[in-house]
Amino acid sequence: MCCSNTRSGDLLVGGGEGTIMLLKARSFKVISIAKVAGGITSMAIGEAGEGESFEFYTGTNTCNLYSVIYTGKKNVMVPKLLHACHCDKIYDIAFASGYSEVFATCSRDDIRIWHLHKCHELLQIQVRNKKCLCLAFMPDGKSIISGWSDGRIRGFGPETGKLLYTIIDAHVQGVTAICGTSDSGRIVSGGVEGQVRVWKIGPQSHYMIANMKEHRAQVNSIQVRNNDSECVSSSSDGSCIVWDLTRFTRNNSLFASTFFKAVLYHPDESQLLTTGTDRKITYWDAYDCSAIRIIDGSLSAELTSIDISPDGTAFVSGGVDKEVKLWNYDEGHCYFIGRGHSEPILKVKISPDQQNIISVGEDGAIFIWNYKSPISTSSSPVQNTSPARLSPVPALPERPVPAEESGQSHDE
Repeated sequence: MCCSNTRSGDLLVGGGEGTIMLLKARSFKVISIAKVAGGITSMAIGEAGEGESFEFYTGTNTCNLYSVIYTGKKNVMVPKLLHACHCDKIYDIAFASGYSEVFATCSRDDIRIWHLHKCHELLQIQVRNKKCLCLAFMPDGKSIISGWSDGRIRGFGPETGKLLYTIIDAHVQGVTAICGTSDSGRIVSGGVEGQVRVWKIGPQSHYMIANMKEHRAQVNSIQVRNNDSECVSSSSDGSCIVWDLTRFTRNNSLFASTFFKAVLYHPDESQLLTTGTDRKITYWDAYDCSAIRIIDGSLSAELTSIDISPDGTAFVSGGVDKEVKLWNYDEGHCYFIGRGHSEPILKVKISPDQQNIISVGEDGAIFIWNYKSPISTSSSPVQNTSPARLSPVPALPERPVPAEESGQSHDE
């Protein structure tokens, strides 16, 4: 509950269910009532208008910031959403293939689509009382595929937020990794139980093609090769497995004393890059899965995410030390460090145009960093690291419309 006095002496009161009331001084008679999403946590009086009219701002426990205008002649309060964000940890980030203007994030209850340069929310897709653990854009850009804590895979329209299909019991304990093939006809998913499954997605139907079970613990990431012939998965059992997507058997595997959190193909697909709880970043030969190089990604904490730039010259890492690090791929040296997160980083991503880096974490914040090419300009191979500059995030110009309010229900 929160309260504040207006300039005329009347009392503004905000409740835990999102109700705002304007009460008359002394008599406490209700003058006007308004409703916003989330419990009221703060209020501040803004500019005074004509007569008894005024504007005030209020924040809620769902990370929404509202401007509320009270019109004295009509005794009406009208709230307008200025800014919105996730109110819980953010698990994943996804860019559409080759498109940098828009990206998606997922958290508890929702998926949100953002405009990168304007820094405002375009669409919110809600599934009540579920956690979205992973997401990706299909390469054709016609759908967003997502994995949820209830074990279901859900596909949504990226422009409308409409639910396109649901795969029930895709992974009973929860879907933790997901990726689409280049023809957008199949989905490869991984779950808490360690299984990797391949799904056929058609215009009117969807069904499982194969179930590959060799991991003994949670699958944390999956990437498919450009020709759709293979995919690689990383797991908390200390292994990464290269799977044949024609025969649906293991082609190769690699092992280390770590919980692998991420694995990626280099853009030319000659090497693999991994990281995990041992704080190491390791280069592997994609042909025989032999270790090529091992570097220290952090000296103090485990790493949770890596991403390679589209041209293959750099990669970015993030982890429990709350630092975003930009590395030169060939040299294996860290040139830039970004500090700003207050909790562990869960995912980092380089935009397809290599102009920005997006990082998210347990603090529920989305950080946008300027990408700087990690190339040495001196005779020394390593420069002094310096924090990357964080771009400002302006307020939303208008309230985005959640998909549920558009008449679409996403909770089967």
